[in-house]
Amino acid sequence: MRAMILAAGLGKRMRPLTDHCPKPLLPVAGKPLIAHHLERLAAAGIHDVVINVSYRAEQIITALGDGSKHGVNIAWSRETHPLETGGGILQALPLLGDSPFLLVNGDVWSDFDPATLTSLDAGDLAHLVLVDNPLHHPAGDFRLDDTGRVHAQGEPRLTFAGLSLLDPALVAEQSPGEFPLAPLLRAAMHAGRIGGTHHRGRWVDVGTPERLVELERELAGQQG
Repeated sequence: MRAMILAAGLGKRMRPLTDHCPKPLLPVAGKPLIAHHLERLAAAGIHDVVINVSYRAEQIITALGDGSKHGVNIAWSRETHPLETGGGILQALPLLGDSPFLLVNGDVWSDFDPATLTSLDAGDLAHLVLVDNPLHHPAGDFRLDDTGRVHAQGEPRLTFAGLSLLDPALVAEQSPGEFPLAPLLRAAMHAGRIGGTHHRGRWVDVGTPERLVELERELAGQQG
């Protein structure tokens, strides 16, 4: 299986930290945030990784190279301007192939084991990892029913963790350019083609300097 890490965003919520350092390279517990993803993927046996880059792309490419020091092989998908999640995936499809792949938001941290996402149910276009709603997002995103199906409407709701297994067909028929992924996911949910898993372990949306500090403190405590 291949994986794709989304790393092309501008990191506006993380300013001023990202004025001179792209968000994927911000240090957490002694290593860049994105290195935590690469090492967890390698530990799960996922070694072929596509990373899309745009903002401060050369800094990221220089820092990570071919990925060998983190146990992976990196293929780079360069965007002259950020294409949003859907557009970024579509551009990277030639590097990802025709089989389902793991999609990872570069600005989250989790102890979720990607090796547990091995295949999609028959007919499904995606399998989403969902978590309990954090304090900064109490309304959640989607409902997970008792049969493991994900719905755009209904209660109770959980938060999308930014971790998923996607079939390339979800975006393959779209026109190239900038477009979001969420409307495609919602349409597939309406068609009954999205499954999900409730991850009850650790998960952090590292979206603000304050949450970065909190994660750093937590991981430093674990190392101690």
